[in-house]
Amino acid sequence: MFTGNRSIEVREFADPAPGPGEVVVGIRASGMCGSDLHTYRAAAAAPSSDLMVQGHEPCGDIVAVGSAVPSHVANVGDRVMIHHYWGCGTCPDCRSGWPQMCSQMEPRVATLNEHGAHAEYMKLPAIQTLPLHEKLTYKAGAAIGCGTGTAWGALERLGDVGGKTLVVFGQGPVGLSTTMLATALGASVIAVDISDGRLDIATSLGAQSVVNSSQVSDLREVIRDLTGGRGADLAVETSGATPAARQALDVVANWGVICFVGIGADVFFNTKDTLRRQLTLRTSWTLSTVQQIRCAEFVVRESLPVDDLFSHSWALDDAAAAYSWFDSQSDGKGVFELPPR
Repeated sequence: MFTGNRSIEVREFADPAPGPGEVVVGIRASGMCGSDLHTYRAAAAAPSSDLMVQGHEPCGDIVAVGSAVPSHVANVGDRVMIHHYWGCGTCPDCRSGWPQMCSQMEPRVATLNEHGAHAEYMKLPAIQTLPLHEKLTYKAGAAIGCGTGTAWGALERLGDVGGKTLVVFGQGPVGLSTTMLATALGASVIAVDISDGRLDIATSLGAQSVVNSSQVSDLREVIRDLTGGRGADLAVETSGATPAARQALDVVANWGVICFVGIGADVFFNTKDTLRRQLTLRTSWTLSTVQQIRCAEFVVRESLPVDDLFSHSWALDDAAAAYSWFDSQSDGKGVFELPPR
């Protein structure tokens, strides 16, 4: 549990039991997501008794199935990814795979108003479990459920990236996933970050060029030099930093398309300065269940090294140390790994 001001408690709960239409998943991997840090760093905003178990990148095995769950949906022993939002299940958004945008009820979100996956067990609607391909590890399934999947969602918002130059701002877990997936889709990726270590990882995942933006005086000119003077066709901003959002607007060429993913950036522009450039600005929030399945299939088909995104593995009892490390944002991605039960 995040108790506020970068404090963590590990608490004991009774094992959950599935109700009608629900399953219980024995968690095998629970990824640490950059968006966790917004809650981790915040002051305590809820009574201690109302806190939720954290972790919204779950993957594991179904260990219990409630009534009214058809066998073609879920069975004990199934290896599953999890889509960590659920809604009414019947509105157009839910039916199209976007329960986080449910129009009939407040969506249920693991870590926000439902217990998450930094625990041995997690209870959720059976329809929010998705098959985990036998070639994917639990760690890979956890990443595809949020960080890597979020990158996939952003790339789908951009459209066809093949043969185009794409600047990826921020090489945290989402940015590195964007670099890896976009390269496999045929884009020429320029990775931008302020950490040489993360840029090294970006190179290993296929980035054609890397730029440490803290070491250049004019990133726009650097990108123009790397693109024959034209500027980039596309950009994805994953850091959530306002300066990076401003740079994303600067570095794309005329007719450029920019997708903003990182949480927290202020994005602003003056039409007099930008109107004649014919830019397209888009946002992307996580992904749908359909996209999650598509992303997993692509990772398997292309044999992409999603596991390489993880630099650290932890036990649940080490949660305080794990998030203290993750808070520095100087390394790769962390994951809690649990044994089978």
